[in-house]
Amino acid sequence: MADAETIHCEHGGKSGPVLMLLHGLGANGRVWDGLRPILAEHWPGRWLIPDFRGHGRSLHRAKYGIGIHAADVAELLEQDEEVSIIGHSMGGVVGIALATAMFGVRVRRLVALSVKVDWTEEDLGRAQALARAPARIFATKEEAIERYLRVSGLKGIVAPDSAAAESGISEQQGQFRLAADPLANALGTADFVRLAQAVNAPLRLLCGERDNITSAAEMRRLGAAVTELPGLGHNLHVESPLTLWQAIEADING
Repeated sequence: MADAETIHCEHGGKSGPVLMLLHGLGANGRVWDGLRPILAEHWPGRWLIPDFRGHGRSLHRAKYGIGIHAADVAELLEQDEEVSIIGHSMGGVVGIALATAMFGVRVRRLVALSVKVDWTEEDLGRAQALARAPARIFATKEEAIERYLRVSGLKGIVAPDSAAAESGISEQQGQFRLAADPLANALGTADFVRLAQAVNAPLRLLCGERDNITSAAEMRRLGAAVTELPGLGHNLHVESPLTLWQAIEADING
């Protein structure tokens, strides 16, 4: 079970309906920074932005997996509390797991972005290799940030001198490494399509037209229509938070 020492979570907004924003693998909650001012103007309630265990400002604490992450973030809510969720990539799959009602929360609306559905043996092998590899150590903060932005797909989107970039690394005795635990890449082999069949909430799917990780055609296998956003890639929520919000506001506030 998660506790306050395991999971770092940002809170904001005011009393009212709850919105939870879930980041993708290897990233952290700072990827939602661009959406915060939009929420301040357009979201009527409060919001929560956690860092999954093994990511960002949360502790490294195996085991890792979709169900583990879902249980962790469910701990941030009251029993049967109603919540709307926007989840990116892995965060979208965690949102799908929460929306099955198996974790004691009631998902009112779910928006899943950029979810990779089809995992080949090569994909799984690469993920396992990353999970087994020791964390790379860098002599300078700049080198570590460069690595974080590249592996997270945020290079050219997030400024290297921004707080969002620095949140992806950690310092240890004058040396630097990525903040994410390499072992967090060990997500297992869950069947996301079958998991989505158990969703007990309205599901909205979005994908960037230029996404090089997944596609609208692949995401349709999750059982809902997919909106493709022109000109955007895998990290569409970072590239254009306003475009994303305009596409989903009616669903989230509906």
